[in-house]
Amino acid sequence: MPPTHHPTISDKRRNFQQLHAAGCFAIPNPWDVGSARYLQSLGFQALASTSAGFAWSKGLADNGVSRDAVLGHLRELVEAVDVPINADFEGGFAADPQGVADNVRLAIETGVAGLSIEDSTGDAAAPLYSLDAAVARLRAARKAIDAAGGDVVLVGRAECLLVGQGDIDEVVARLKAYAQAGADCLYAPGLRSREQIVAVVRAVAPKPVNLLVGWASDMTLADIAALGVRRVSVGGALAGAAWHAFMDAARQIATEGRFDAFVASPGRELNPLFRGGDVASRRG
Repeated sequence: MPPTHHPTISDKRRNFQQLHAAGCFAIPNPWDVGSARYLQSLGFQALASTSAGFAWSKGLADNGVSRDAVLGHLRELVEAVDVPINADFEGGFAADPQGVADNVRLAIETGVAGLSIEDSTGDAAAPLYSLDAAVARLRAARKAIDAAGGDVVLVGRAECLLVGQGDIDEVVARLKAYAQAGADCLYAPGLRSREQIVAVVRAVAPKPVNLLVGWASDMTLADIAALGVRRVSVGGALAGAAWHAFMDAARQIATEGRFDAFVASPGRELNPLFRGGDVASRRG
């Protein structure tokens, strides 16, 4: 068997930029190496980390993982698959712009092809950074990416709807400001209606928009593409689905002494896929 060519970090980043140029693609969110390799085997062209899914795998609450642990996780994902990885980099693990820039530089060194910076503070009394502060943080991230070669996609996230601050007009205003500050892709988790989605897409055009589908939705990928969305992620929803199945089966044992919640073992499919730790060599 001839040796398999694995893409370089530059290849992955170039491929990721091309995905954002036209069309619409799904970018599902693995929470560990196994889930990342399985998603790659299904043919997804890019993957994104999930802060919630990774935190739960470590027995921590979402946003409860340290910066260094997240950096290690990102490096592990990048090395595990041949497709680009977009980093859920939370709030940049710093409040001040310089701290954000320093941490973005560290994230770039893991080999990720993209990363997002949120405008939420984690402070219930003041859950969002002011617009000026949020823009300064995005500009700092942009400057760090440009200094490293400029080939990492910067995603600007407006968290208004998730933290209950502001309406769709506030979301649009923030995303437009983030686009002007240098974000390559815009993202507002919590968009629900088609009208909201279209409003965001039109506001930041021609820059691409990421839509989160983290709940049961009657919209298909084709429906979402027709609204002008460029990429669709699922956040912690896949990790949540896995946890739900595990919790239901475990509770049944604990409360009823029964085992019929188990389904057939996936080992017949997963063991050949994971053997040797190399999915890429078996994709073609």
